[in-house]
Amino acid sequence: MIIREERKRPDNWPVLRSRIQSRWIVPFIAFEWTWQWVAYFLSHWSFLEVLEYLGSFSVLVAVIFYFSASGDRVKQRHYQAWQVINTAQGKGGSGGRIDALQELNADGVPLVGVDVSSAFLQGLKLEHANLRRSNFSAADLRGSDLLGANFSDADLHAANFRGSNLQQASFEDADMSDADLVGSNLTGCRFAATDLSRTDLRSADLGGVDWKQIRGIKTANIAGVKNAPVGFVDWALKNGAIQSDAGDN
Repeated sequence: MIIREERKRPDNWPVLRSRIQSRWIVPFIAFEWTWQWVAYFLSHWSFLEVLEYLGSFSVLVAVIFYFSASGDRVKQRHYQAWQVINTAQGKGGSGGRIDALQELNADGVPLVGVDVSSAFLQGLKLEHANLRRSNFSAADLRGSDLLGANFSDADLHAANFRGSNLQQASFEDADMSDADLVGSNLTGCRFAATDLSRTDLRSADLGGVDWKQIRGIKTANIAGVKNAPVGFVDWALKNGAIQSDAGDN
């Protein structure tokens, strides 16, 4: 709200001059007195008041346009994120893909079919991401947080999930052969029709996993698995899994 105060009419110069005792200060007082009269006359000029209202109105219009265009800005941001991901497809390194993936997921954008094979994505955070039919083959995802992610029908061949949080993730019909899951948290994961052949599961936490429909587990290393469901270890060994402490930990 614009609040305008009516200015008091300045004294006439003879009256003001009579109150000045020091002659050297007269020019300064005169200069100030001149501008007091200018301000006094302008304060009665309605045109300036209109300009003030127009200035406030223009700010309001700018705010309205800013919020009305927010949807377009979000779309542009998503387009740029996808461009980063697709441009780097098939290449090593990160190439900005970590930030791009996390930004899209944070905005609730499905990442179905995303191809980040062979990418360096250590520490990636994609909680509850929709990654169905995605390609993470040979990607480096060590120390990532993928809580509740949906990897159904995904290609995770030779992916490195070492030390990652994969709680409640779904790997139904996924290819996880040759994947590195050493020390990862797999509690509550679903492995229906999942290929775990040659997967390194050493020291992984298997608490509450859905394992009875695993498609293949031949030569998978289950040494030191934690909280394995009743019957899992015996079943895995009978179907070709091994328990070997060889290799790095």
